[in-house]
Amino acid sequence: MHGYLTLAALILLAVLINLPMGYLRRSYEKFTFGWYFYVHISIPVIIYLRIKAGYSWKFIPLTLAGAFIGQLLGGKIRLKRRNDG
Repeated sequence: MHGYLTLAALILLAVLINLPMGYLRRSYEKFTFGWYFYVHISIPVIIYLRIKAGYSWKFIPLTLAGAFIGQLLGGKIRLKRRNDG
């Protein structure tokens, strides 16, 4: 059970770390330096957390999915705030 909780926490952290990154990424045009920066800046942190938690490279798809979801949600929040304001 402890392993599942740690994995769930790691995925949740990937989502939470990428929420502000997705929010900031949304203000840049696609494929510009700023856009790439905010898409990729969280990767070293997530890799570090995954290794410290004791998970192998086989869990990269799960943390990547969490990062992707965080990026999407952050971008949607930015878009919604821009349209509401």
